[in-house]
Amino acid sequence: MMYHVPVMLHECLEGLNIRPNGIYADVTFGGGGHSRAILARLGKDGHLYGFDQDADAEHHWIETQRESGSEEDPRFTFVRSNFRYLKNWMRYYEVGHLDGILADLGVSSHHLDDAERGFAFRYDAPLDMRMNTRAGQTAGEFIATASEADLERVLSLYGELRQARKMSAAIVRSRTRGSIATTGDLKNAVSPFINPKNEKKELAQVFQALRIEVNHEMEALEEMLTAATQLLAPGGRLVVMTYHSLEDRIVKNVIRSGHADGTVVKDFYGRVEAPLEAVNRKVIVASDEEIEANPRARSAKLRVAEKTTDR
Repeated sequence: MMYHVPVMLHECLEGLNIRPNGIYADVTFGGGGHSRAILARLGKDGHLYGFDQDADAEHHWIETQRESGSEEDPRFTFVRSNFRYLKNWMRYYEVGHLDGILADLGVSSHHLDDAERGFAFRYDAPLDMRMNTRAGQTAGEFIATASEADLERVLSLYGELRQARKMSAAIVRSRTRGSIATTGDLKNAVSPFINPKNEKKELAQVFQALRIEVNHEMEALEEMLTAATQLLAPGGRLVVMTYHSLEDRIVKNVIRSGHADGTVVKDFYGRVEAPLEAVNRKVIVASDEEIEANPRARSAKLRVAEKTTDR
């Protein structure tokens, strides 16, 4: 089984418009599929920084290199960190500007296939859901301590579930009878309010909501995108793949206005002061052939923007 199948690989590479001597960041390294393709297009003076907070991603990369007998590539640097710290790490490596940034958001194939990580409702496993298993609160710990109001907020905002209030009340009732420690426990607690006709979709929304909350994904995305608008060199490209409307809205707002909340600032002449300009006016989606081969691609939306100013 592959660690992760990259979605819209060709479209991502085209969006980056890679220059052989450019400096790039793949802020969602995962299985390294996108990074390997970027490195294949870089010359000896180019460089790529690969970000991932998941220890499994780093171990997989090291093991893959060892098995293939490849020497360490001087053009590549692995950064063991959340992409929200992109600006800090570029400062650490004395990188003033980047020529391209790629972000493939959401969970990887590996996360969904590894039962022990707790990302998938098809397994009965510990409720972890952390991207970085070395730190932070697990989903089980959040459920055990969150108020009913907080649970409702998470399920409604991040899961967009109509039954969020009833589900949160059911979770609180269930935990008074015993801990909700596994994915199976969570499914049992919310199942009375799941539409049998949409069971997989609604369970996925429940798990998505908790994953976003546990990993602070929306805050991290906003911080990374803000850093991207500052770090990209004029003509540099931002390529972001999203998998749900919350992510896509933030990315769209940043490209359109430079701000995650969509706030538009105009200059004296009424021109929008935005550092980026959309390259693809219409969102890019996967082909029918790719979706058939990789179902994860079905919900993927790709947006590409170019830095138009030196600010």
